[in-house]
Amino acid sequence: MYERILVATDGSEAADRALEQALDLASTFDAELHAIAVVDTRRYGDSMLADSADVVDDLREYATGLLTDVRSRADADVTTELRRGHPPKAIGDYAESIDADLLVLGHRGRTSGDQIGSVAERVVRDVDRPVLTA
Repeated sequence: MYERILVATDGSEAADRALEQALDLASTFDAELHAIAVVDTRRYGDSMLADSADVVDDLREYATGLLTDVRSRADADVTTELRRGHPPKAIGDYAESIDADLLVLGHRGRTSGDQIGSVAERVVRDVDRPVLTA
C-alpha cells in the first residue's frame, strides 16, 4: 500500500508521536522511510538581530540532531533531508520530489497550544498526497 513514507519532525511531542506512527507503518508495509526537518529562517531574514547567522546555525544544529534521533530510532535505513525555508512548502516539495505515498506529521508544533498547528494545517490543505497527523 505504501512504498515511500515521509515523516516531518520539529522536536515537538506531536512530531514524536508522528515518528512512532511512521516507523510502525514503514515496518508494516516494508516501505522506505524518509524524514525531513525544516529550518524556518524567514523570521530571521529581515531581523534586527545582530547575530542572526548564529541563530540560524543553532537552528540548523538542532534540526540535524532531530534527524540523527530519527535514524537512531529506526530499525531500517532512513533517508534524511534538512531544508531551509517555509516548512509547509519545503515538506510538500520534498514529498513531491521523492513521490511519497504518505506524509506523517504532528498535528501541532512546539508553539501551537491546543489547536492544530499552522504547518500541519497548510500541509493537509495544500499537499496533494495523503497526510496522517498524530
